[in-house]
Amino acid sequence: MKDVITAAIKEILKELGLPDANFVVDHPADLSHGDYACNVALVLSKQVGQPPRAIAEQLLAALSDQIEYVDRLEIAGPGFINFYLSRDFFAAEIERINSLGLDWGSNSKGMGENVMIEYTSPNLFKPLHVGNLVGNIIGESLSRIAEFSSATVKRFNYPSDIGLTVAKGVWGLRKLGADGSDIAVLGEAYRIGNEAYEAEGEEKAQIITVNQALYAGSDESLNQLRAVGISTSKARLKELLTLLDTHFDVEIYESEVSDPGLDLVRKNTGTVFSESAGAVVFAGEKVGLHTRVFINSLGLPTYEAKDLGNYVLKQKQFPEWTRSIVVTGNEQTEYFKVLFAALRELFADTANKTLEHIPTGFLTLTTGKMSSRKGNVLTGESLLEEMREAAAERAATSRTDNLEELTKEVAVAALKYQILRQHIGANIVFDKEKSLSFDGDSGPYLQYTHARIVSVLDKAAAIGLSSRVAVTPETPYAIERLVYQFEEVILQAFIERAPHKITGYLIELAATFNAFYAQEKIADESDVFAPYKLALAEAVAITLKNGLWALGIKAPEKM
Repeated sequence: MKDVITAAIKEILKELGLPDANFVVDHPADLSHGDYACNVALVLSKQVGQPPRAIAEQLLAALSDQIEYVDRLEIAGPGFINFYLSRDFFAAEIERINSLGLDWGSNSKGMGENVMIEYTSPNLFKPLHVGNLVGNIIGESLSRIAEFSSATVKRFNYPSDIGLTVAKGVWGLRKLGADGSDIAVLGEAYRIGNEAYEAEGEEKAQIITVNQALYAGSDESLNQLRAVGISTSKARLKELLTLLDTHFDVEIYESEVSDPGLDLVRKNTGTVFSESAGAVVFAGEKVGLHTRVFINSLGLPTYEAKDLGNYVLKQKQFPEWTRSIVVTGNEQTEYFKVLFAALRELFADTANKTLEHIPTGFLTLTTGKMSSRKGNVLTGESLLEEMREAAAERAATSRTDNLEELTKEVAVAALKYQILRQHIGANIVFDKEKSLSFDGDSGPYLQYTHARIVSVLDKAAAIGLSSRVAVTPETPYAIERLVYQFEEVILQAFIERAPHKITGYLIELAATFNAFYAQEKIADESDVFAPYKLALAEAVAITLKNGLWALGIKAPEKM
């Protein structure tokens, strides 16, 4: 409808001999001001030297009866044009939503786009970091929004399985006399290894030696500890990804990327890269950035060179990509600017493709302390576990057939929603109590509303009522004037990389439905409008389910 109104206004401007204008058609904050509002008269006022209301009156006269499903138009304020949609429009939209089902909300904006998106990318041999957890939640939602917008998406994970983190863990395992097969012991091994390294004593030198030996593969006993620890870490990561409802199409490990990265830098030293004090650098100043080292003075690849190798391997896996997205912390923003500049010089075909870094913010608790209730440093794993324990208490009185599964779904919904409701890149203050609320701005509240609607539909079916749109009330309900906007919200979330647009919309939708539910009997055999109310409830349930899916959240049918 937004596109239809926009096209009609542009056509009228031509007919009236008025210039093109960069105007906006959008929903007013208050629906009493119409279903759409347009600022075209205000934009044109300065261009043509006329009062905006005078221009609005010309447009209003020309637009009257020109747009199907627009019931009436009004001029408001200094010259806004408000559009009120007809009763028939809303009934037709409810019918369309219910016929589309799981496809409702999809769009074709991403058609032809081949997106490779890299996210999560944890350090193995240590508990999942909160930052990796945030990246996973954001990356998965962006992937789903892109798929919902008809893009082809390949998900990449880039775990670190070599380097100082692994060396600390291997050193710790040897110190403990453990083999690395127990995930709890593995975490303890990393902890003591990290403490030893930070103590700056003799043990730090030992860890550095372990790191060098692991890179060289020269010590079979160390290699074995690393291999078992990596296997244990992968198994644990798989469990967490299953809980988070995430899968990856391709996993590329840090141990695989050093050689292709080194080879690429060496082949292009003297052109793209230059030697400096025994190292090989990319002189970022030539493109307004800063210089970064790609091969250090010892001849070893830095993270920068490894990321080039990662790019080479990703391109082999998905050569037809048109957009490459990497989701990591916002502290790496400047790093990726330099990396992308180097990639553009190395690969001419990137000129017609998009390289994009999505920065994520830092998560803290409402207490301001980054520590769990057990007194340890807060990790992604400990946060997930605490959420699951808290969700179990909230879900204990549920009527579900599978309490354990519901507990997981509520915990993940609470966590994901609180992260995705923020603008991407903004820091996140996580409130566990608020996140688990069944009444308010939370993921479980959306799940509960969906389950409530499913229950109502089941009760209606039990008494022989079914949804139809044949007989409608004369005036549209407020929920009707909101539910059809879902398509626009998904489109906007895709264009702007903004899952928070979806969270905000879904909360408003749920609150509006619950107000409707409090005022209206839905499954009432004596009500002539009951079939339409059921159709409306069904449309809201579909919208909630599809919206939650785009956020990576399940929509339980019983709670």
